[in-house]
Amino acid sequence: MNSLNIEIRPVTPPDVPAISSLAREIWQATYPGIITQDQIDFMLEQRYGHERLYDDLEDADKWLDQAFQDGRRVGFAFSEIYKGEFKLDKLYIHPDVQRKGVGGQLIEHVAQRARKKGYPCVVLAVNKRNEKAIGSYKKYGFVVRETIVDDIGRGFVMDDFIMEKKL
Repeated sequence: MNSLNIEIRPVTPPDVPAISSLAREIWQATYPGIITQDQIDFMLEQRYGHERLYDDLEDADKWLDQAFQDGRRVGFAFSEIYKGEFKLDKLYIHPDVQRKGVGGQLIEHVAQRARKKGYPCVVLAVNKRNEKAIGSYKKYGFVVRETIVDDIGRGFVMDDFIMEKKL
């Protein structure tokens, strides 16, 4: 595995437009064929609209981290305390640098935070049809714990595996 020189730092309010834009770019490269374009647009607005991201930055139980390679923003991870567990809520890596260890470094960064806060594991949800992501998560020690179908509104559902990594 060729490891890139990655710097991880917190997302700050001035970063919000760039994170929103990076999310759209990555989603457009990832989700067509897995979910419809209508659902992609709905979920991007729901999760990555500027107001939503500013609100997330204000929440003491949420952490937004971004990864840079040679000054270029190449990915991000959002984690939170959710229903009593430490959840990796979002992990997205630009397609140019996928499979080069960036996701692994962000996962480890989140896992260290969870450990410090006393959580026994990190959980995440991943679309059952996103085989590349599932394979990556397994490589980093996540196992499937359960399957869920979650109604997210406007007739859309998330058909996901819940995976967990013991710390």
